[in-house]
Formats: sequence, structure tokens, C-alpha cells
Amino acid sequence: MPSSNRPTSKTPHRVAGRLAAHSSPGAGGYLHARPSRFTAFALHTAHLAGRPGTFILATAIIFVWAVTGPLFGYSDTWQLVINTGMTIVTFLMVFLIQHTQNRDSLAFQIKLDELIIAMEGAENRMAGAEDLCDADLEALHDAYRKRASEALETLEKRRGVR
Repeated sequence: MPSSNRPTSKTPHRVAGRLAAHSSPGAGGYLHARPSRFTAFALHTAHLAGRPGTFILATAIIFVWAVTGPLFGYSDTWQLVINTGMTIVTFLMVFLIQHTQNRDSLAFQIKLDELIIAMEGAENRMAGAEDLCDADLEALHDAYRKRASEALETLEKRRGVR
């Protein structure tokens, strides 16, 4: 496997409007296409939202709003400003954060799949387990829970014998 992150000389082709390389996973032949504008925006926004400065800014906004309460007589309009603002921000952030989570989850799955496929003796069919229906996932979960329980019993017996 190449140690470099540089694209190989594989011939690129278009997949869903983006560049991809003719290569198998793990061959190092992937081109680093730019993320979509929405993805770049979502990642940047999620990064900013998680910074301490953003939390301090949000806290300051709420503090200013609370302090101005007596100035506006705690009116319905005064309350509506914070309620509307927070609702809009929350509504939009849900979609941005969900997009970022989906992207991170997919990248994590790909990395796990690569490890499963690369490990000798691993069941390669598990590499695509995230695509199974719920009933199949539950059945696999039960089967692996049973295997884990049996392995623990075997281990405990070995420890007791020694």
C-alpha cells in the first residue's frame, strides 16, 4: 500500500458529478475532490458551533436579552424575539449537524470496513452490515452476543483450571 496520500496515476472518471478513480478501495487511487458547497458550509458551521467563543457569544446574547427585559417591560414582543431567534437557529442547526453526523458516520463505517476486510480470518460479510435490514441486524446482534457469552464462559473455565 502506498504510504503517500497523493493520487495514483489511475484514470479518473465521474461518479455522481464528482471525480473518482478507477481503483479498488485501499489501493490509494482516490482523488481528493472538493466537497460540495453545502458540505463545506455544514462542516465549517459545525466546527464554529463547537468552539468556546460561540458558546460565549450565545451566552452573551441571552444575557443581553435578559438584562433588557425590564426596559421592554417583559413584553410579549421581547419574549418573541428570543423564542423566534432560538427556534430558527435550532431548526437550521439540526440539519447542519445531521449532515455532518451522516458524513462522519459514513467515513467511520468505511474505515471499519477496511479493517474488517484487511484482517485475516475476519468475516468480510460484516463489512456491509450497516446496509442490512433491522431484523437481520437484530439477528446478527443476538448471534454475536451469544458468541461473546460462549467465549467468556470458555475464558472463565480456562482461568479456573489454571
